[in-house]
Amino acid sequence: MSLFPFLFMFSDTRLELQNIIERSLKLFEGVTCPAVLIDVPADVAHGEFSCNIALQLSRLLKKSPLSIAQQLLPHLQELLKTSTLNKQIAKVEIKAPGFINFYLSAEGFYTVLYDVSRQKENYGVSDFGKGKKFCLEFVSANPTGPLTVAHGRQAAVGDSLVNILQTAGFDAKREYYVNDEGNQINILGRSIKARAQQILGQDVVFPEDGYQGEYIRVMAQLFITQYNIKTSADLDQQADPIYREFGVKYLMDMIRKDLKDFGVNFDIWSYQSRIATPKAIDDLLAELRTKGFIYDSEGAWWFKSTLWGDDKDRVVRKSDGQYTYLTPDIVYHKDKFARGFARIVNILGPDHHGYISRIKAAAAALGHSVDDLDILIVQLATIYRDGKEVSMSTRRGEFISLREVMDEVGRDAARFFFLMRQASAHLEFDLELAKKQSPENPVYYIQYAHARINSIIRKADDEFHLKPKTTDLKHLVQPEEMDLMRKIGLYPDILIGCAKSLEPFGLVRYLQEVAAAFHKFYDSCRVLDENKEISVERLGLIEAAKVVLGNGLRLLGVSAPQKM
Repeated sequence: MSLFPFLFMFSDTRLELQNIIERSLKLFEGVTCPAVLIDVPADVAHGEFSCNIALQLSRLLKKSPLSIAQQLLPHLQELLKTSTLNKQIAKVEIKAPGFINFYLSAEGFYTVLYDVSRQKENYGVSDFGKGKKFCLEFVSANPTGPLTVAHGRQAAVGDSLVNILQTAGFDAKREYYVNDEGNQINILGRSIKARAQQILGQDVVFPEDGYQGEYIRVMAQLFITQYNIKTSADLDQQADPIYREFGVKYLMDMIRKDLKDFGVNFDIWSYQSRIATPKAIDDLLAELRTKGFIYDSEGAWWFKSTLWGDDKDRVVRKSDGQYTYLTPDIVYHKDKFARGFARIVNILGPDHHGYISRIKAAAAALGHSVDDLDILIVQLATIYRDGKEVSMSTRRGEFISLREVMDEVGRDAARFFFLMRQASAHLEFDLELAKKQSPENPVYYIQYAHARINSIIRKADDEFHLKPKTTDLKHLVQPEEMDLMRKIGLYPDILIGCAKSLEPFGLVRYLQEVAAAFHKFYDSCRVLDENKEISVERLGLIEAAKVVLGNGLRLLGVSAPQKM
């Protein structure tokens, strides 16, 4: 149910239709009927809602879907007459091979505008999630360099998804896991030390596996300045851990600032050094061994991940006594579950495909369902500048950072473009297109629709003293008006769909469709008409479109400008 049950929404219409169809199925006494599913047809010629229950029943009843639908039709029509949808549903039609299609009346569309005008920024808010606690961990870049465009895409997906989940009634939190220990951190320390030695004139070979970006040289110079190092002898007196600690702090400060400027503010910052302590690791391995999920072989300790579908068991402690990277990760997930999260979502890059089965197995070994843990793989983004692909390699220092993209195209375009494909699909990011102020640029196209609507409403008020109207409507009957209302009414269901699929792309595509519907309406229907009654109703219509565009853009972390 909606948080505002006294108001009408397309999602409420769907629920009521589902209830009516389920009641009509009593006609088939003694038959266990399948679940009733109601879809929104892609072609408006098939109505606003469509149900395939007759096709589902065909095999059970050994009748044609068309005859079953025709048998149901009079019962549906009778139930509709006595329901709250009596005035909202204009007609019900049967279409071959047995679809039952429902068409909204004009009044059904008008109630959408009334709904939006009452809820405004709360339009689309629901309690669908029932307060279920979600933890979304994303970005979690090792502090070994600046955030890249790959991290930027993960940040845009994760942050938008949390916004959508919260709007859909989930208690969702953003979490960043800082891997501040391990081999990569040791390499970072050695890289900074080597550059500092070179700056001071020492003839040293830079580590073959070191980080070679210019940022390492900058950090080395800052290290020298901060520690007041004058000579090579001063430098040699610094213990190796100091380089690591300096590098981690410097880069985490940079990462935090980049994320903040990108509009991403994490609720929780977790550190491997604080969670995966030696005691926590020992306790975990003892627990898994007691449960029979750890065994010894060839001097190493193995986790029986194959019990839950992994292709092979995994080493958690090597023969030399060192732990594999999986071990602290299991401790970290145990910690997340212990904090009361009912569902954990990890958003990772494409190099983590092999990680999915083993960490899901770990969740199961800890006593949770494998369905309590989701791993979302966000594919890489290829950056194009002047029609040419930009080569990127973090280790060689040849990459475009998130900061560079933000500086070049702005935060709004950066966030929107990172979301323009499904997370599971590779993304091509055209920097030149992202900077264009023209309809070719998708984010500009949507923002311009919002700004144009605001300008029209402002002009109507300032020059003609007209206010938007959303009650007692009767003039909105043009196809372009109906199409725009149809789009607006779908917004709550779009958000729930995105929450279910853990994919914000559906909202991106929807906002593009709303903007297109508005522009088409604007080209065909004069808002400030000579007939003031028509004008105020059309003002109410475009104000509703503005609300949806503004609400949707904010969930994506993109601004909704009043002027452009």
